[in-house]
Amino acid sequence: MFGKRGNEGFGKAGGAIAPPPPAPAAASPVASSPSILVEPSREPQRQQVTPPPMQTPQRKRPVRTDEYYDTKQQVFSALIDTIDLSQLSKLDSESAREEIRDIVNDIITIKNFAMSISEQEELLEDICNDVLGYGPLEPLLARDDIADIMVNGAGQTFIEVGGKTIESEIRFRDNAQLLSICQRIVSQVGRRVDESSPICDARLPDGSRVNVIAPPLSIDGPALTIRKFKKDKLTLDQLVRFGAITPEGATVLQIIGRVRCNVIISGGTGSGKTTLLNCLTNYIDRDERVITCEDTAELQLQQPHVVRLETRPPNIEGEGEITMRDLVKNCLRMRPERIIVGEVRGPEVFDLLQAMNTGHDGSMGTIHANTPRECLSRIESMIAMGGFSLPAKTVREIISTSVDVIIQAARLRDGSRRITQITEVIGMEGDVIITQDLMRYEIEGEDAGGRLIGRHMSTGVGKPHFWDRARYFNEEKRLAAALDAMEAKTKE
Repeated sequence: MFGKRGNEGFGKAGGAIAPPPPAPAAASPVASSPSILVEPSREPQRQQVTPPPMQTPQRKRPVRTDEYYDTKQQVFSALIDTIDLSQLSKLDSESAREEIRDIVNDIITIKNFAMSISEQEELLEDICNDVLGYGPLEPLLARDDIADIMVNGAGQTFIEVGGKTIESEIRFRDNAQLLSICQRIVSQVGRRVDESSPICDARLPDGSRVNVIAPPLSIDGPALTIRKFKKDKLTLDQLVRFGAITPEGATVLQIIGRVRCNVIISGGTGSGKTTLLNCLTNYIDRDERVITCEDTAELQLQQPHVVRLETRPPNIEGEGEITMRDLVKNCLRMRPERIIVGEVRGPEVFDLLQAMNTGHDGSMGTIHANTPRECLSRIESMIAMGGFSLPAKTVREIISTSVDVIIQAARLRDGSRRITQITEVIGMEGDVIITQDLMRYEIEGEDAGGRLIGRHMSTGVGKPHFWDRARYFNEEKRLAAALDAMEAKTKE
């Protein structure tokens, strides 16, 4: 009943053990089993496991020995010889997992491997993860309290939990296993990683962002970095509960998103720029046509009229590349009402500014910068990188007439994330772009546990520069109330 067939990419993609080459059909050691297994697809589905709460200690995984991997290879090879891979698409992940467990248990019994119950459970879990998911990464991907997974070669894996980076006990058998898992991940979005193309950005089916850099660029083995996204998208209300912003500041951000201000979200790596961008898009009217441009699609807009675009790297001949600038320029031909660029890194910023200036109010993007003033300087530098030979004053005039608000996000040294400034761009004075802060975060000290103490303070500027926009959208009363409340708290 269990017909054997070729399994292109199966062992390597599973990340455990490369299966033997196809051979003529042979008698199966467990041919009496009524179960039929299916071939793993190019888009493996992980079992949905409720992640443990952060305060629950994680089960310590035993250190893998050479003997363990030898046993696993024998079991895995017998499993490949036994199962019918042609039926994979007919079983869901849970059913396929149960079928694998039944057959592996039969193989262990028939081959008489000396294993304790706990060792057998570990082996079953590992093989299921290798066949249906991403091997040793599966326990980490199942945890919702992990923000980042950083694999530095087969022998070292770090995770970020609660804003702190700690070393995980997860290990890979060798660098070949790690590279095969990387290849499985990137192949799902039509990309590849090997010696000829050692750098690759990709994403998991749940939207988590993946970066792979392989040898020879990565000297100690493949380096895999996964920026995980929570299954439940964060909202501004949750950011308020986390202390990232005050309720009054959140109201101001809601109004900024609602009244079609052109927004740049500035911040360092891991400061929460994409999370904040997702929060702001919640306040876009549902009848607006929104087009997103990203290197790796990760935004999670909830509006019904959204077109998602993604860049494409060159093929093996170095042709066919679609850059971010190509996407942004093409957006202008697609009748967008808002254009959202996931991350502005180069000359595409000029096209985004042009879009902001030509009727696409409410467009947004993120930039790596540490302060609003530095953000403006970076925009100017990126325009120069694109080869535009414009006078500096002209470039600054374009920036000042295009960008309305810069929202600065920061990850503090205690691991917490805060919105540290809401800054308006109000125009030019001579050759200088003039800005004013509506709100800023000031650190006042730290507690006994090393957590930073600070508060969001109003700068008392009165009416913001986008007041007329707020009035046009009938939001001026709510904006005035929020600003008054911010100022009153500052004076307390």
